[in-house]
Amino acid sequence: MSSKTIIPALVELDVGHADKSEVIRELAAHVVAQGRATDADALFEDAWAREQKDETGLPGGIAIPHAKSAAVTVPSLAFARLKPGVDFGASDGPADLVFLIAAPADAAETHLAVLSKLARSLMLDEFTAGLRAAKTPQDVVALVDEAIGESEAADTGATPAAAAPQPAHPDAAVADGLLIDGRPARIVAVTSCATGIAHTFMAADALTAAGKKSGVDLVVEPQGSSGYQALPQSVIDAADAVIFANDVDVREEARFAGKPVVRSGVKRGIEQPAALVTEAVAVAKDPNGARVQAGATTTSGASSAPSQNVSWGRNLQRILLTGVSYMIPFVAGGGLLVAISFLPFLGGYGIALAHGDSGVNNAVYTLQHFAIWNLPPEGLGYYLGAIAFEIGSVSLGFLVPALAGYIAFAIADRPGIAPGFIAGAIAVFMNAGFLGGLVGGLLAGFAAWLIGRPTVPRWLRGLMPVVIIPLGASIIASGLMLLILGAPIAWLMTQLNGFLNGLTGGAAIVLGIILGLMMCFDLGGPVNKVAYAFAVAGLAQQTDASFQVMAAVMIAGMVPPLGMALASTVLYRRGFTEVERENGAAAWLLGASFISEGAIPFAAADPLRVIPANLVGGAVAGGLAMAFAVESRAPHGGVFVFFAIDPLWGFLLALAAGTVTTALIVTGLKRFTAPGRRVASTPAEAGAEQPVRETVAA
Repeated sequence: MSSKTIIPALVELDVGHADKSEVIRELAAHVVAQGRATDADALFEDAWAREQKDETGLPGGIAIPHAKSAAVTVPSLAFARLKPGVDFGASDGPADLVFLIAAPADAAETHLAVLSKLARSLMLDEFTAGLRAAKTPQDVVALVDEAIGESEAADTGATPAAAAPQPAHPDAAVADGLLIDGRPARIVAVTSCATGIAHTFMAADALTAAGKKSGVDLVVEPQGSSGYQALPQSVIDAADAVIFANDVDVREEARFAGKPVVRSGVKRGIEQPAALVTEAVAVAKDPNGARVQAGATTTSGASSAPSQNVSWGRNLQRILLTGVSYMIPFVAGGGLLVAISFLPFLGGYGIALAHGDSGVNNAVYTLQHFAIWNLPPEGLGYYLGAIAFEIGSVSLGFLVPALAGYIAFAIADRPGIAPGFIAGAIAVFMNAGFLGGLVGGLLAGFAAWLIGRPTVPRWLRGLMPVVIIPLGASIIASGLMLLILGAPIAWLMTQLNGFLNGLTGGAAIVLGIILGLMMCFDLGGPVNKVAYAFAVAGLAQQTDASFQVMAAVMIAGMVPPLGMALASTVLYRRGFTEVERENGAAAWLLGASFISEGAIPFAAADPLRVIPANLVGGAVAGGLAMAFAVESRAPHGGVFVFFAIDPLWGFLLALAAGTVTTALIVTGLKRFTAPGRRVASTPAEAGAEQPVRETVAA
């Protein structure tokens, strides 16, 4: 098999297709037929998922559907020249030149650079004219080979991502509106997209061409998947303004601190580069215009401000997912340590209630019962279990503060972290849980962002990110949490506890259903915590009813992560993003350990479909657990405390029923409905998943 990126067998000339999904599916089939990918459906789904985030049609009759996919084994380009053209969402009409860019999920930088060269060539009129005039597939291959540097005569110099950026020399008269202090404006720009293959470099070239045409001095830093070369700091310092045309966060944004800034999605950099240049000059002249925050230190995390040309819904999703992604290690590490402490040869399930100070007041050299073979509560094993429980419990205690802190970080960058953590700690103090952390993090982040917006004297800038912003945002966010949210949350918990106590006795199954709903409603939040506290408090009574309540709560709490794991890794992989599938793999272990928070990434990204599925599955599991009279003498641990559960078959059956129910419902909802799309009326329509047109970032 040829190692070249494009071969004649991957070229279609003057073909007709009904719509863009058919075009992408056909090109994906060609890639698989040539042995360059293993699964046409998987490649199509990955490219289609990218298309749904932001349509890939570009002005000039061009479309570049693209994806990194685990199904791809050889980096490939597949090309179709369409007659008639097909709508790919470009503002000027259908596309007749379509390239499917297929890259392996772990593509090497050299391969990504080759694919990026094609994207840059598509901005050249002579290249697209040659594609439209080509008579044979071999003609197309020759044109593309020369463009991407794979022809025998091609120059094999530096890749686009590694090439040092050079300022454009104006070749046209500069309009008065583009002059600053009597000279052409100096602008720097950064471009990046979700995959870093195509749009990143096309936007860079479009902005460079717009700068050259208008006569301004414009230098672009494309931040692609194959790496990037940072602009010299002297060039940045001399710039009058900066353009951020990005669908992902800007790396090392602190380099541009204090500069007038225009922010947009990367696609606008391709379609409206001249307008961005004009806006950048205007904001440079406006003393009240937007500025890059002095505290921005982003390398791969958050952006220092919500993107101005992206919907608030998309911004909010990015903010919440940033917080969740930083929170997960606290949940995973702490939860697993707690589960390990329940193993019989360590502390056993009773360690959560009886370990006392064994984990904190004993060093290795002061142990009273050092014999490894002694059973709990004696022996080295018991002490190790107590230590594991303490470490795990402390780690889990950071869950809400970490969530709040990094939500604030996603909004305001480094100055938001401290007020976010403090607001999260206040949420824990108030028993506000997961939802309190969300609210506190948002309050802290936006407070820090607003405090950092005004332009301040140079002598004060150094104090802003380390003193003034954290102090002011902490007072605002934590003060609002204490003054407004405390009384309602305390009232709600009192009411819920009273309600639960009134449902014991003959309404056992109904109680199980209600507890299941509560455990799955907010995944570690106040409602979940009330149900869990009710069950744990009942263990002190040491009655069959109290053990049954504990079992129902534990089983229902395991359902959300296990249901999401089953749906994302087994039943409907194509309905989830690559990151969600990775989270799904981790959710198997988290769910088995009774860590409900393993489902939070899914609920945060898609609450309208995930939360209802969790609720139904939790209700089924809780009701069946009570119907089977399953008892658990352990307050935590999931399947790892099987020795404390009776009957085990009832536990497993109720858990399996709830898990399968949640997985089937979320699969069905993702299959037939989606936010921002019309509801499919037939299975065929659902398979096509035609999106409603909306402008969002990738």
